[in-house]
Amino acid sequence: MKSYIMAFIVGGTICLIAQILMDKTKLTPARILVMFVTLGVILGAFGIYDKLVDIGGAGATVPLPSFGNGLAKAVKKEVTEKGLLGAFTGGIKGAAGGITASIFFGYIMAVIFNPKTKK
Repeated sequence: MKSYIMAFIVGGTICLIAQILMDKTKLTPARILVMFVTLGVILGAFGIYDKLVDIGGAGATVPLPSFGNGLAKAVKKEVTEKGLLGAFTGGIKGAAGGITASIFFGYIMAVIFNPKTKK
């Protein structure tokens, strides 16, 4: 039960921060999303985001900063294995699964449902 509460608190806090930024600043949602991914990369590079995942579980792994954290981990791994070249290939390898799933499921939804234009 405690893990559900912590996931709710951590995930809710991340969403709350995004909502406050949308309501109180002139930042567009796209810029906020990019900012969250970048923040995830920075926190992941220093190993801080993993501690947040330990505390919040799915509340920290589902939001966008987790995508940035995954990119940071993949780049660090590739750099240790392949040197400087890994800085360029690590992010691609780290993001490949998520991007592939997004394209696949987006295609499936487009086939199943009939999109309509807004009037």
